[in-house]
Amino acid sequence: MTELITRDELAAALPDHSVVLLDTLPAEHYDRAHIRGALNLVEADVESMAPQVLPDRDAAIVTYCANISCRNSENVAGRLRALGYSNVRKYREGIADWESAGLPIDGAGTREPVTG
Repeated sequence: MTELITRDELAAALPDHSVVLLDTLPAEHYDRAHIRGALNLVEADVESMAPQVLPDRDAAIVTYCANISCRNSENVAGRLRALGYSNVRKYREGIADWESAGLPIDGAGTREPVTG
């Protein structure tokens, strides 16, 4: 099982680029909406693309997908660990939680965060 990261921890880590964030949903979902700054890496492409996308195997990496029931983020995290990536965590609640909190996304559904 992959170690988890909370929404608040992820939101704090993104501005200073201390994590590499991976959206593990298919490209059409990524294009529609993804957490700002996320790269797209799906399970089928991990072995072929990880060395180019993630050259530092010790970098802090966070995977996420749609929501708590989506398995994509766990599957990609497992494949990364099998390739020797040592610091992989998962944002289990996914983009559904991020959006519901009013946090910034990019893609066709781009919007700024809700301020209040």
